[in-house]
Amino acid sequence: MKTGTWTREQINLRDPYVLFCQGKYYLYGTRSDTAWTEADGFDCYVSEDLASFEGPIEIFHRPDGFFADRNYWAPECVAYDGKYYLVTTFGAQDRPLGIYVLQAEQPEGPFEPYSGLLTPQNWNCIDGTLFVEKDVPWLIYSRSQHGAKNGDFVLQQLSSDLKNPVGEPVTLFQAKDAPWAKPFPFSKEEFGIDEMYFSDGPSLLRMEDRKLMMIFSSWSRNGYAVGTAVSDGDVRGPWKLLEDPLFPENGGHGMFFRDRNGEILFTLHYPNDKGKEHPVFYRVAYEDGKLLLGDQVL
Repeated sequence: MKTGTWTREQINLRDPYVLFCQGKYYLYGTRSDTAWTEADGFDCYVSEDLASFEGPIEIFHRPDGFFADRNYWAPECVAYDGKYYLVTTFGAQDRPLGIYVLQAEQPEGPFEPYSGLLTPQNWNCIDGTLFVEKDVPWLIYSRSQHGAKNGDFVLQQLSSDLKNPVGEPVTLFQAKDAPWAKPFPFSKEEFGIDEMYFSDGPSLLRMEDRKLMMIFSSWSRNGYAVGTAVSDGDVRGPWKLLEDPLFPENGGHGMFFRDRNGEILFTLHYPNDKGKEHPVFYRVAYEDGKLLLGDQVL
């Protein structure tokens, strides 16, 4: 895609992530055209109103000799300790998928490799998200496929510089535990597994009553969907999975952010059809301990 001005519907990406910073919205995501093939970079788009976006700006391009040549997935940009960090998934033919961190001086990059592998070497791990509370950084990520057929969501404390894991990873809950979740229908075809539950896209939000909400994606009877888990306060749980999905069909990998007025917005990619994915935005209400989708932001 050539650099220019684009509407949301014209931006073809998966796994959207928005950082509101310096009075602007920075939109990141997985390039749809290289999501399932060899890949070499990440982009961002910049907007003042979430209606029109300037870009794409390539924020990271694979350096010579860099190990990862595929699975450039789900970049999440966070402002932390005076710099910007991109939490992302990388893969290569000779190693499992894992979570890494890149660093930059500005939200539009350029980002450079920063951390080593933050997830266990023998696990397939994707879609890391950073949650910082009381100066402690936590990494939450998904683990599924071989070794985790029920779709684990895992918590890992990080060092204060985000370079290393601290202690052992802890499984918070499994996608299979969600009342609405169904086995991934293509598990045998894609992964050689008779039955597995798909898990990805965790995102956390602290509410005014101190409850902690986590959304995540899995498979429902209607396809790719987003559900919700609730903790009374601690990121370590215990977590309660709510009965009904937040977004029930053909869209997923969502996240929360606050707009320039402080209101909570929810974004995800929709539809979940290759080449057609684009970010959509919804207002969010919080009632009786549940998140409710409001009107779509047009």
